Amino acid sequence: MVGRDGERARLSAFVRAPDGQALVLRGEAGVGKSTLLDLAARLAAEDGQSVVRATGVEAESGLPHAGLHQLLYPLLPTPDDLSSDNRPRDGRPSDDLCSDDLSSDGRPAGAPLLSAATRAAFDAAFGRSDGPPPPVMTLGIAVLDLLSWAAAKGRPLLLVLDDGQWLDGASAEVCGFVGRRLAGRPGVKLLVAVRADTPSRFDTAALPEAPIDALADADATRLLDLHHPELGRQLRGLVLEQAGGNPLALLELPAHLTTGPGDRATQDLLGLHGVPLPRRIQQIYAARLARLGDAVRAELLRGALDGSAARPGDGPAPVARYRMREVDEAVACGLLVVEPVTGEAAFRHPLVRSSVVQLATPDQRRSAHRVLAQLHREYPERRAIHLAAATVDPEEGVAADLEAAARSATRRGGARMAVSWLTRAAELSETRVDRSRRLGEAAYVAGQADHLGRARSLALAAAAPGADESPAAVLADSYLALYRDGEVRATHRRIVAAVERLRDSRDRPDREHPDHGPDQRPDQWLDRGTDEVLDRLVSLLLAVSQYAGNRAAWQRTHEVLAGLGDLATERAWMYGSTWSDVVRHGAGWSRRVERASAGLADQDPWDVTRLAVSAYHLDVLSPLRPYLERVVDRELDTGAMSSGIVMLHLVLLDQLALGQWDAAERTGHRALALATERGHGLFAHQTRAYLAQLAAVRGRTAEARELQAAVDAWARPRGVGFLTQVADAVGATAALGDGDYETAFLHAIGITAPGAFRPYAYQASRTLLDLVEAALHTGRAEQARAHALAARDAGLPDLSPRLALVTHGALAMTAEDDTEAAAHYARAQSHPAAERFPFELARIRLAHGIGLRRLQGAAAARLPLTQAAKAFDRLGAPAWAARAHAELRAAGVAPHTHPPAPLPLTWQERRVAELAAGGLTNKEIGEQMRLSPRTVSAHLYRAFPKLGITTRAALRDALTRISQPTPAP
Repeated sequence: MVGRDGERARLSAFVRAPDGQALVLRGEAGVGKSTLLDLAARLAAEDGQSVVRATGVEAESGLPHAGLHQLLYPLLPTPDDLSSDNRPRDGRPSDDLCSDDLSSDGRPAGAPLLSAATRAAFDAAFGRSDGPPPPVMTLGIAVLDLLSWAAAKGRPLLLVLDDGQWLDGASAEVCGFVGRRLAGRPGVKLLVAVRADTPSRFDTAALPEAPIDALADADATRLLDLHHPELGRQLRGLVLEQAGGNPLALLELPAHLTTGPGDRATQDLLGLHGVPLPRRIQQIYAARLARLGDAVRAELLRGALDGSAARPGDGPAPVARYRMREVDEAVACGLLVVEPVTGEAAFRHPLVRSSVVQLATPDQRRSAHRVLAQLHREYPERRAIHLAAATVDPEEGVAADLEAAARSATRRGGARMAVSWLTRAAELSETRVDRSRRLGEAAYVAGQADHLGRARSLALAAAAPGADESPAAVLADSYLALYRDGEVRATHRRIVAAVERLRDSRDRPDREHPDHGPDQRPDQWLDRGTDEVLDRLVSLLLAVSQYAGNRAAWQRTHEVLAGLGDLATERAWMYGSTWSDVVRHGAGWSRRVERASAGLADQDPWDVTRLAVSAYHLDVLSPLRPYLERVVDRELDTGAMSSGIVMLHLVLLDQLALGQWDAAERTGHRALALATERGHGLFAHQTRAYLAQLAAVRGRTAEARELQAAVDAWARPRGVGFLTQVADAVGATAALGDGDYETAFLHAIGITAPGAFRPYAYQASRTLLDLVEAALHTGRAEQARAHALAARDAGLPDLSPRLALVTHGALAMTAEDDTEAAAHYARAQSHPAAERFPFELARIRLAHGIGLRRLQGAAAARLPLTQAAKAFDRLGAPAWAARAHAELRAAGVAPHTHPPAPLPLTWQERRVAELAAGGLTNKEIGEQMRLSPRTVSAHLYRAFPKLGITTRAALRDALTRISQPTPAP
């Protein structure tokens, strides 16, 4: 190498450093990144380190975890690796991951080399099990575990990744997660090369970088003279000018000038002046390719389209790849190199691979894709990629394969890719009906993936000429109107009309259709897609009715369900019963929800989300939450974005119920940032409503009321009763925290009148305790008692564990004699699920302690009061805690100590917060600090809970309160 002394020294220090670390080499194509990676790999091998290499493949950039699989493949266990004595035959770990005697890293005989959680994470991510792919953190921890084990065998490990810009998003996220945590893990290093002119996930990975610049003039001249001393002065000057210090150009341009007539080659080169350098080099490769025979070019094309490695020596392939044969001619002209050990040919440089594809005709590419589709027949998603590119004329078999691959991708978090495959499947459909059905499916998945504009265009394409408005168009437009604008009234009417039209057409299958064959029943073309579209329209109608939150909308929806007869599925009735009015229709659904939750991995993400919403209304969401937390990152990255945001809402609500309020606040800010960024007005204000609830229970009254006012002002004119009810509930809880019981009562009766539960007001049962407490403290004991009895008579204790807890609490607070009160307090506090709702339980214990102190004396009251005070302290509810401690002092117990102050902000978090407080947007902050808007959002996401706030409006005051500035790094 010439002119790379600084880079050589840095790589040498990097490779030989004892501590784990990561480094990203960034530079333009041809600047020498791959050569520097070769140097690092050689230095590591000479130092006795194990080297694992991988190359990003553009053709696989849409396949989740494909790049990670390639990188980790030499370390992953397979069943074939075991010999009869249960030891790896080739030095790699076995699938059982156990040794018969003392392992090389000192573990006892028979001990698992990797944990079951690590193995499960890899099996799920790489499709070796039926579970969903794990989130970034889970998989990243599993990778760290695997790397630590590999390095613990005695040889340090160097991971080398070339062309990192082509790595799929899921793999790049995990590599970034791992790279940021290698410090302090001796023996493992990660070296990545990416192109400076191609965006990639490594741009925001926050890993150390080393820019690889063009060579200085003197070094460029020296390199050219070493390799092409025969050049004349004029040509030499021309090459130096055109190469601009790019080493690959310095090596390749002279060959172009000397292989043909001098004047012609010079004119070609000058004619490319102003064209980006990589394209100029590709033109040179194209000239060499044009001189190859047809058979050799066909072999190179198959290898290029299959993502063959740009360089040799990358270890065993994780999946079957096309092996180029009889390509000596390409090796001789410098397009390929041969690995001396395996004898396999590989492309000399990624630009060679690009040139091969660009030079091929469409027919040649399609022919190559057909061969590769047959090669990958055991890998449905890879096969789908090649089938989609190989077929021109409609072919139902290929369309069906693409549709199946799209469904598989959707359930693995690849909804965005599924849209492309479904669209291509529609193009290859042999009948107009199948084409419309697949376009409608693509439109639906696009809407779930938050490509609402594309969903609309696909829906319009799905409609038959001159036909009524298609169901797909209704779905696409309704999602857009609901998510963006919160339009529930007109959307509800429009969906009802579409459902009834579809029902009528489904009930009259005697119409002829031009595409059904002679042996096909006239109604088969209608049955194939109608039921699924009908289910989706009904599910959306139920969602719109839930957000409308009024009696008229729900009654009309239930009429529609009843009118569907057998066409209404059990799921539809489950959602219609639990989402509408759990008091009147929720009985008996808990067990069915639990049964339906058994096979979540086999359900589409939107079906999982709807089921989880039912679980929330029945207060049995916690068992589903681990699954939601595992898949939410996947859906937000490449899957169903709207389902991912709703999953975040559900996780937040469960965290709020379980008293995990710090985590809930972080989840809420994440959901708010995503909803705001995507322009989802409904989801953004729904998140604000939940954050307002959180602020209210934590005693941050001003913040709660600010958020409440924003939600109410947006939702009330639109008739989004779901959110106006939450706003009223926030007002009641905040007023109770402040001791303003009259205001709390007024907010509570805005939801439902005392002694009754207003139909289809889902907050009516959830604010039972608020109304009772507010009524008792304002001298309305009769109304409080009537409300508690109404809860008992409505059977609330049988509907959900939370309703059982608060109903017995309300009955105890309003009991007419001490015996009845004691019995209900005992039933409330001994309920098996009571600890799952710590805030409500603490309120009941506080009321119990107050009653005992007044009736039986201080000694009897100390236990429930102490339990309540500790719970409020642990939760972070200072207003409620102060009330409990005041009662404790009255009972003769010493005051408590205050918890420690929160951690300070980092320098970067504080700087981002200061700019945000000054009114700058995330994009403007990113431009000033050279960060991406997503990174800015992440800093604010971490800073808000540290400052004890939930809105940007509160930043300035919160920053003013900070007294200890953190020094800049």
